[in-house]
Amino acid sequence: MKLKQRLLATVGCGIIYASTSVAQLNTANLSNVALGEVHGNFQADAQYYIPDSTIGAPNVPEKMLMNGFANIIYTRGKFTAGVRYESYLNALQGYDSRYQGNGLPYRFATYKSDALEVTVGNFYQQFGNGLVLRSYEEKGLGFDNALDGVRLKYEPFKGVYLTGLTGKQRSFMTQGPGIVRGFDGEMQINETFKKLEEKKLKVTLGGSFVSRYQQDDDPDLELPQNVGAYAGRFQINRNNFNLNGEWATKINDPNAANNKIYKPGEAEILQASYAMKGFALSASASRADNMNFRSDRSATLNNLLLNYTPALNKNHTYSLLTFYPYASQPNGEFQFSGEVNWKAVKKPDYKLDITVNYSGSNDLDTTHLDAATDSTRQGYKTNSYFMGKKVFFRDFYVEVNQKFGKKFKASILYAYQEYNKGVIQEPGFPTIYSHIVVADLTYRLKGESTVRLEMQNLTTRQDKQDWAQAMLEYTFNTHWFAAVLDQYNYGNEITTQRYHYYNATVGYTKNANRITLSYGKQRAGIFCVGGICRQVPASNGITLSVTSSF
Repeated sequence: MKLKQRLLATVGCGIIYASTSVAQLNTANLSNVALGEVHGNFQADAQYYIPDSTIGAPNVPEKMLMNGFANIIYTRGKFTAGVRYESYLNALQGYDSRYQGNGLPYRFATYKSDALEVTVGNFYQQFGNGLVLRSYEEKGLGFDNALDGVRLKYEPFKGVYLTGLTGKQRSFMTQGPGIVRGFDGEMQINETFKKLEEKKLKVTLGGSFVSRYQQDDDPDLELPQNVGAYAGRFQINRNNFNLNGEWATKINDPNAANNKIYKPGEAEILQASYAMKGFALSASASRADNMNFRSDRSATLNNLLLNYTPALNKNHTYSLLTFYPYASQPNGEFQFSGEVNWKAVKKPDYKLDITVNYSGSNDLDTTHLDAATDSTRQGYKTNSYFMGKKVFFRDFYVEVNQKFGKKFKASILYAYQEYNKGVIQEPGFPTIYSHIVVADLTYRLKGESTVRLEMQNLTTRQDKQDWAQAMLEYTFNTHWFAAVLDQYNYGNEITTQRYHYYNATVGYTKNANRITLSYGKQRAGIFCVGGICRQVPASNGITLSVTSSF
């Protein structure tokens, strides 16, 4: 018998033995023995690609591509374990081709005993705002920088939380070369000291340290093998007011993203908000200076990112508002954002909500240092703490939501954007100035049926000029819906490239299951979530998406 057959036979016998054992437990009427619970979720996205040279869709030799995954989580008392199976055969267009094949890139086991929690295997972790460490996944971006190692969480006193970890980061279907070590401590002052428990002023303090070890293999430069980053943070709450901030610094870290300069890095973020019944106000600012931190100094794009510099601009959902999304610039940027939300009319059937948001980003005020005289390889000098003159991004946004009785509601919005495409996306492009108007109208019919009309228009003199989009969506009931959409580049100066990007979708939802089938064209562009982006190529084809959870 071959080795593979022996292994299969052994596994089969094991399954039969386990099943028999469980049956014996049940027949023995041991009802007090809890076998635990199994939960999970599944998602598969497949697309059949139709050649379409007119919109610049790349050729797909396989004709059909698919991304799929399933999480299976087992819980019993204080013990939790899980695995995630992933399949890329091959990865959908727009996802990195290094996602390829099948495997179990995510598996873990966690046990919590009193104040101690131990995790071995894969895990996600964020310290504070993520300025020195943020490990997370975003399936829509093909982003996953999970850590694989050991993590300990301990609460030595009430209100004091300690976290220590060590591991390696996921790099597509393998791991990066760097070893990551981190420690975080947080104290919620009011919980720790009983005399302060009932005070209205709530204060939380925290601090983090993260280091990366990677062997120096550069033949020309002496590179630090251990690179450390430190951060301190605070949060203050009183009644309706909240203020939080974090400051971080990183020692010299020559890498591919900063052209191997030895300048230390730093980042800061400050956020404040005030809310009362019918009114909310928020403001935030952040700064990043040479703060690109990765577990592999040679990595580029979104691969093996250790930290996170959040984009403060508003996250839009309407298509034309996301044509020119902002991607964070950790090597040098100053961001700001402010938003006001006012519920002008509070009657249930005649609500009127108004939101105004303004956000932006500039470069830093720096002076380039000549490599011939810059013996310490600092690269540049930062002249001022605040922003420089070069604009990266601006977004002014006004949205009005109004209900007209129980059946009709409308959302009307206007946005003005400035997008420095030459910095954010690709050198050589001019800054794009655009005006976007959106009208979103929903009317409720009999029963659960609704009809929604969405109309959008974008005007600009740069890039491919003006766009319009119209979508009609009909919801039959709680299970079925259908939608048709047309995105039209009507203002393109090259009249032969005034393409229609049409799409038709039908979907079915029942309990935790959702199935959608669509056919149409997708324009080339950038898709972003929270300042992390990926390039999406043009495509034409049929897409099937299935999600389920249990």
